[in-house]
Amino acid sequence: MQAAIAGFALGFSLILAIGAQNAFVLRQGLKRAHVFAVCLTCALSDAVLIAAGVGGFGALATMVPGVEAAMRWGGAAFPIFYGARTLWAAWRGGEVLEAAGAADAGGLRAALLTCLALTWLNPHVYLDTLVLLGSVSAQYDARAAFALGATSASFLFFFGLGYGARLLAPAFRRPSSWRMLDLLVGLVMWTIAARLIAM
Repeated sequence: MQAAIAGFALGFSLILAIGAQNAFVLRQGLKRAHVFAVCLTCALSDAVLIAAGVGGFGALATMVPGVEAAMRWGGAAFPIFYGARTLWAAWRGGEVLEAAGAADAGGLRAALLTCLALTWLNPHVYLDTLVLLGSVSAQYDARAAFALGATSASFLFFFGLGYGARLLAPAFRRPSSWRMLDLLVGLVMWTIAARLIAM
């Protein structure tokens, strides 16, 4: 139980910071567009990465030369593109949240591909799950319980964020709210990309 609680606490603290993936889940939740599929994709992706980290892949990845640099540059490319897209949407404006038909906003395939890109092309997710969670889990005999705790934190966070976003829906019936959100998301994406390039 102690290992599971430690895994949950560390996993939740790592995922709590706003980033590209969290901003995307929030946006999908506000639009009520494919929320379950997007949240499940994020949580299952984390589960796979956490299992790999606890299983020892993090130590292997640090021994292979060039892996960190490739992850860093590859991970910077998508936030630059996605950030430019959301900043363009903020400049263009005019988007509002409409309750009727909101679930049809954007295709499921496009939402899942964007979600997967924001997850798997982000080098920080590998550092957090494979390296950090993997190394901390080595301190516990019950490593499976630690992984289960960290995975539970991911499921709780993503589904809470995706479905909890509906509480903000009334504010996003105004175009100015969407412009502010798009501006924030775009700046977050470009900040992440700049940090990766500067590393």
